[in-house]
Amino acid sequence: MTDNNQSAADAATPAAAPEKTGMEIGDIFKLLPHRYPFLLIDRVIELVRTKSIVAVKNVTIGEPFFQGHFPDKPIMPGVLIVEAIAQAGGLLLLKEVPNRDEMLMVFTGIERARFRRPVVPGDQMRIEVCVKAWRITAARLEGKAYVDGKVAAEATVTCRLVPRQASGGNL
Repeated sequence: MTDNNQSAADAATPAAAPEKTGMEIGDIFKLLPHRYPFLLIDRVIELVRTKSIVAVKNVTIGEPFFQGHFPDKPIMPGVLIVEAIAQAGGLLLLKEVPNRDEMLMVFTGIERARFRRPVVPGDQMRIEVCVKAWRITAARLEGKAYVDGKVAAEATVTCRLVPRQASGGNL
């Protein structure tokens, strides 16, 4: 009888909810200040707090940069791929900042950027970012963007938290 009572007690006790490891667009909007056409993350499929993130960008012909880069052979600009890496890193780290509504995460450096293959309309870019060093005000992140399992681009980015309301107009 004890086993039946124990089972009933276990059923009545709610299990701890597993930590959410992904994010939909609404969750992304809550963390990043970017909006169309500059938001370059569509979904987060995996997140390990303070360690790593895997995000997705669906690249479509409707992206405004394809109008000029290049009209006859559309290729996603490499700087925007690096920006997508930084935005994914921002999602990972801003989740840990208690006063994030008062702060912006800005680039302070880009190192070892390499572009291995073009990203074109119809591609789904998988962005993987790992934290190499992190303090509450600054971070160093290593990121890679993949298309069809092959590295399209990679870079190390550094970023810093700054107040949204910069004094004296300086950022």
